[in-house]
Amino acid sequence: MNERVTIWFDSGCPLCRGEIALMRRLDRRGAIRFVDACNPNTDCPIDRADILSRFHAMEGGRLLSGAAAFAAMWRAIPILRPLGLLAGWPPATPLFERAYQAFLRFRPRLQRW
Repeated sequence: MNERVTIWFDSGCPLCRGEIALMRRLDRRGAIRFVDACNPNTDCPIDRADILSRFHAMEGGRLLSGAAAFAAMWRAIPILRPLGLLAGWPPATPLFERAYQAFLRFRPRLQRW
């Protein structure tokens, strides 16, 4: 099995909890280690506030943020792997990052729903 991807998530965010629940169901191989960044006993590779402000993943010893972190998570799940490869393709990466930044602007409104 390949090296596991580590994902830090915000368990205080209803959107995050729902998404992580879905990813856990899709991760049948156990390729992803999900870490609750809200847990005060959790070791974070960077400041906890920074971890909680954007989506973060560790893949191959590299800390990734934003769309790159999503791409790493998607690559670890066979059914989502094509999307992860596309998101990691250099010409497409900036588009995915812009979409992620747009999502971050709307995230507070979505959380209120």
